Amino acid sequence: MNPRLATLQPYPFERLRALLDGVTPDAAHAPLNLSIGEPKHATPALITDALTAALPTLAHYPATAGSPALREAIAAWIGRRYGVPVPDPLTQVIPINGSREALFAFAQTVLDGRPGSRVVCPNPFYQIYEGAALLAGATPYYVEQSPDNDLRCDWAAIDDAVWRDTQLLYVCSPGNPTGTVMALDEWKLLFELSDRHGFAIAADECYSEIYLDESAPPMGALQAAHALGRHDYRRLVVFSSLSKRSNVPGMRSGFVAGDAQLLKAFLLYRTYHGSAMSPPVQAASIAAWNDEAHVRDNRRQYREKFDALEPLLAGPMRTGRPDAGFYFWARVPGGDDAAFVRDLYRQYNVLTLPGSYLARTVDGRNPGQGFVRLAVVEPLAQCVEAAQRIRTFLNAR
Repeated sequence: MNPRLATLQPYPFERLRALLDGVTPDAAHAPLNLSIGEPKHATPALITDALTAALPTLAHYPATAGSPALREAIAAWIGRRYGVPVPDPLTQVIPINGSREALFAFAQTVLDGRPGSRVVCPNPFYQIYEGAALLAGATPYYVEQSPDNDLRCDWAAIDDAVWRDTQLLYVCSPGNPTGTVMALDEWKLLFELSDRHGFAIAADECYSEIYLDESAPPMGALQAAHALGRHDYRRLVVFSSLSKRSNVPGMRSGFVAGDAQLLKAFLLYRTYHGSAMSPPVQAASIAAWNDEAHVRDNRRQYREKFDALEPLLAGPMRTGRPDAGFYFWARVPGGDDAAFVRDLYRQYNVLTLPGSYLARTVDGRNPGQGFVRLAVVEPLAQCVEAAQRIRTFLNAR
């Protein structure tokens, strides 16, 4: 067995199941689940129609690099969305089977296994970053997202000795779970550090299309790089997905784009990894990337939920709507997030996720402690009912 498997931490939802083991919720309340970020809005018909129409193509092996038509559709979307020159579909874009598998696999491409090598990531974070680092033989270095710093990482506070050993940096903007969007000055600093120390940047942007102000879409990493004159996107790769944007988490479709040299190596790795996208999924993905009407309607539904829930939660949980994404990152009175989640589930049958399960303790401090993540993915009425139960629960406490 690979001895590095023993270094992996239990996944947050595995820990949640253990926390709730033996807890029986009050049967007077129907179950409501705000714990997992699984989109629940209907999949657009234009996507399902394209998928079913392409079913005869299952008779063909797909290319790992994807079809030219899909790569062109993705490149054109990047150009429209971020106002940058359309990337070269042949060298700067690769379709992927959802951002999760690619975020993991990319680390296996760029990390060389040298003793002492580091992977820097935010804390709290998406656990794939940590697992990818550990299984590639690197050591994760966690950068706290503190409320004292508006839930942003203080990249400038990291010692140069850490950066010298860093081979890969994961960033997530809009952030999971915080909903924070990185600003241009943050990107500028990270690009300068990457130039100085030679590490690659993996920008996780799977929540980029869930934002609340139609006039202010979140800045993307390629957009920031281009604005700063980095037109070759050197040492930068972005990861995006249709799962949240188009409500197709089961389709497992996304893309990576950026530095052509990094993507050339990544494509070689993927050729051996066996990760080609199914031809019908490619056809459905083309339809999805070519349409924005369903994405605007998707944002409208989330906006309605945030408008309804924020007044119910803002006071008792000291939270507000995020910059982007579909989570509330909410404080719990008393600071014991695990107890809050367990007691809320037992008394009111509302399932949430402890913030401490999404973070790591560093120097005796867990930056997720005292927070819970609330995913507003259920229909509006269910989300409102869950928020009302939470408010009642808190008032009783």
